[in-house]
Amino acid sequence: MFRSYYGFSLAFVVARELPPSSPATNTPTGPDSSPAHSQLAHLMVSQAQQEPAAALPHSSSSSRTAKRAAKSMDASPAPPLLLRAPTPSIDLPSAKPAAVFDLRREPKIPAPFVWPRDDARPTSAAELDVPLVDVGVLRNRNGDAAGLRRAVAQVAAACASHGFFQVCGHGVGAGLARAALDGANDFFRLPLAEKQRARRVPGTVSGYTSAHADRFASKLPWKETLSFGFHDGAASPVVVDYFAGTLGPDFEPMGRVYQRYCEEMKALSLTIMELLELSLGVERGYYRDFFEDSRSIMRCNYYPPCPEPERTLGTGPHCDPTALTILLQDDVGGLEVLVDGDWRPVRPVPGAMVINIGDTFMALSNGRCKSCLHRAVVNRRQERRSLAFFLCPREDRVVRPPATGAVAAAPRRYPDFTWADLMRFTQYHYRADTRTLDAFTSWLSHGPAHDAAAATPCSTT
Repeated sequence: MFRSYYGFSLAFVVARELPPSSPATNTPTGPDSSPAHSQLAHLMVSQAQQEPAAALPHSSSSSRTAKRAAKSMDASPAPPLLLRAPTPSIDLPSAKPAAVFDLRREPKIPAPFVWPRDDARPTSAAELDVPLVDVGVLRNRNGDAAGLRRAVAQVAAACASHGFFQVCGHGVGAGLARAALDGANDFFRLPLAEKQRARRVPGTVSGYTSAHADRFASKLPWKETLSFGFHDGAASPVVVDYFAGTLGPDFEPMGRVYQRYCEEMKALSLTIMELLELSLGVERGYYRDFFEDSRSIMRCNYYPPCPEPERTLGTGPHCDPTALTILLQDDVGGLEVLVDGDWRPVRPVPGAMVINIGDTFMALSNGRCKSCLHRAVVNRRQERRSLAFFLCPREDRVVRPPATGAVAAAPRRYPDFTWADLMRFTQYHYRADTRTLDAFTSWLSHGPAHDAAAATPCSTT
């Protein structure tokens, strides 16, 4: 049974035929319709098959927002840059159809799931020192100056060392959080054939995948994911449309739960941006306004029990290429961060959410906030669920740090770029790690080239 945040139950009807997701058939057929070009047409956070076209929303901030936005992005979206791809840093799948794994039925881990010992080395006994930051001091505007100073200091210290902290006082209701986790549990318990109706089309972000076998040939993660995009200002709710249009009308209540959850995540992410402004000495509103018209990614993760957990990983070591990640964990645990050569666990705190800095915000802070390597481990007995909200700028936003204040005091570490370019780089050319931004800078410096047809989709695990 589906336990809805809105107070009713729905039995998922999986025996009857549900309408399949729309195939990606409307790709270009002209002279520019290389495989890379046709996949780029589907690359961004896309529910285009479920929602009508709509103008991008305007910020509700004051007129200074428009002036700052004009300086922070190009007046019109730049055409896609077809740049030279370096040698891929991953083992890519063959051209034949990818294998489909039902991880709950595997008696032992197949060979593609075995990770190198260096990546899968044991967890440290010492937990990561992650502060618990009360963001209610900003949300409530209650004049608690001492509490605000404490929160700013906690965030500043965490971002300067490893980029991870947890937040309480975030205002996300316990019922909504529980419904979102339960919705993930209900979806991943569907028969594999039903989940495959939402399978991810190669080159896109949205959809279901088992172990990312459609993108990788080795070092597969022991997990299933369901991803979809979120943004404000559409003619109809994009998440509801995605669930109903992809899986059928019986899944509309689930879509409404995640629509509401994403709205809460967006509000929380903007509050965190205010804290980051204060911690970095940046003009108030600079980061919040930058992400006001964000187009973000929501991902539900499911990690089944694993017969050989010491030989594999639920999510491989990576840095998030996005700006900010808000993670809701269940009580099982499994998130680990690499600090001083040790994989240190992040213990779940009831009611709290984990925040970590991504590469895009590291560039926006001119390197002052750290985007650190992290992974997820699995275990033999317990399944684990988590929900990750990846805050992303609008695709044509130009990512550059503020030109004034403490962030601007040091020389620029990274060139201007758009989120569309960085996302394309991590989707097609590079498996994100601690060197992603440096590799991306080198990739940009090659300039336009004509061999992008060789690009093959890839992504972080």
